[in-house]
Amino acid sequence: MIKTQIEKKDRYCYFCNKKIDFIDYKDLQLLQRFISSYYKIVPRKRSGVCNTHQRKLSQALKRARFMGFLPFTK
Repeated sequence: MIKTQIEKKDRYCYFCNKKIDFIDYKDLQLLQRFISSYYKIVPRKRSGVCNTHQRKLSQALKRARFMGFLPFTK
């Protein structure tokens, strides 16, 4: 069976849907959404974030940890 029309997949990336371009390391409520219970960064497959935003997100999380806003471990 050949599909004549290609169906577009809905965007699942949180940041693409909300049209957020800059991820602020001081926004702890947003960052904690992408951290596991052991304070590890949640992988892309589990969080559903696209590649570009995952890189920005991990950089923001590392900055927040370094500045002391988020702990490194539990």
